[in-house]
This record gives sequence, C-alpha cells and structure tokens, in this order.
Amino acid sequence: MKVVILAGGYGTRLTEETDIKPKPMVEIGGKPILWHIMKLYSYYGYNEFIILLGYKGYVIKEYFYNYFVHQSDITINLKNNRIKTHSNFSEPWIVTLVDTGIDTQTAGRIKRAQQYIGNETFMLTYGDGLSDIDINELLEFHKKNRKTLTITAVQPEGRYGKMEISYDGQIIDFIEKPKGDGVWINGGFMVVEPQIFNYIDNDMSILETEVMEKLIRAKELFAYKHKGSWKCMDTLRDKIILNQIWNTKNPFWKMW
Repeated sequence: MKVVILAGGYGTRLTEETDIKPKPMVEIGGKPILWHIMKLYSYYGYNEFIILLGYKGYVIKEYFYNYFVHQSDITINLKNNRIKTHSNFSEPWIVTLVDTGIDTQTAGRIKRAQQYIGNETFMLTYGDGLSDIDINELLEFHKKNRKTLTITAVQPEGRYGKMEISYDGQIIDFIEKPKGDGVWINGGFMVVEPQIFNYIDNDMSILETEVMEKLIRAKELFAYKHKGSWKCMDTLRDKIILNQIWNTKNPFWKMW
C-alpha cells in the first residue's frame, strides 16, 4: 500500500526555517521531520511513498536524489570523476516525488497525483506531524467501517497548565499541559479509498473543508481516535520541543 505525504505548503508560521527549505525538511535530531514520518510507516512495513511537492520542492528532490551517497562511505577520483561506493546503509524505500504546483490546495495536490496512486486504497498524512500511532490498527479500523476516508483524531496537548481552584481560592489540583478540553482535531495519518477522487473538483479544492464536508454529507468520513501521543511542528517553538523530546533518547514516535 502506498503512503502519500502532503509536503507542498509554505510553512508560514515557521519562516525562521522555511525561508530556505520546505517545512517537511526542517530537522529533528539532524534528520528532516519528513524522514521521521517515513521511518514510522516503514516500521509497519509500508515502504512505497508518494511525496506531493510544492513550495521549494526541489530541496526534497535533491535530498532523495543524493540520499544513497549521503548514507555511504565513498572514494572520489578527482582525475576522472569516478566515484566508488563503500559501506552503505540506506532505506528500503521507493519514493515518487510529484510536483503538484506552488499554490495548489491539499485536495488538489492529491488529485494531481492520481496517476501515481492508482485505483487502490492508500495512506495519507501531512509532512509535519509525529505520533506513536499503530498504523496497522488504524488500517483495520478503516477496513471494518468501509468508508471513503478515515482520519486519525487526536487531542493536542494544551499550551498552558490547568489549575483547579476551590471557591475560597485554594488550588486543589494542577495539571501541566493537559489534553485540550476534550476537543478532537484532525491529526493526519489517514486511510483513503480511491473514491476520494470523485469528491475533488480542481486544484483549489481543500481536503479539510469542502471535500470533508462532502464526505460528511455522504456519511463517508470516519474518525479513528488515537489516545496516545501526537505533535505537529507548526512553529519554531514546536521544533524546539520536538528536538528536546528527541534528545531524551526515548521520543514517543521512534518505533524503529
């Protein structure tokens, strides 16, 4: 089964990094967050990826074009420009990189990649979110409900601590950054049937609004509730936090 990754947005809230690279290439622990996402899927046996490019997509192309060399010891004969590759460790990945347009919206990007996705069930996620989700359990949930689209619903961590205060001002309890008020949001990590293409009109179609609204009306949208860990890298603060988590040597998303 193919894994489709949306990696074409501008990343406007992370301009400290995205002035020179697309957001999926911002590094966590010395590796692009995109690599971490792919490693998670690969752990569960999914090694064929379709990456939907847009803003600064050439950076992602160059990364994978040179990936094998960067993972190898090499000898370069400068006289004749011959390169000899020595010990190597690379990934068992097949990666298709698709230019889907600079300003194309999320559903439009998926539609542009239809010829590469084919007429089969596929995985879909964003290039900026990490989780300890069990991908196989998600897939079984999707198969059981037989709907066009299953999204993973998550409860994001609150930004501030929560206090429970008695009537006279005494603090009864304090919870550091609790889950957000019982609200579930779209955390990515989706499973999609090829019928999704029938709900996408053009390049300007947005998955998270008009397409999902159509699916809701058709009763073709389900949510898999993931109660484990999840975090999106949306701002510089998020990047710093994710790097801190990685440096604990026990990052929640590292299954491999």
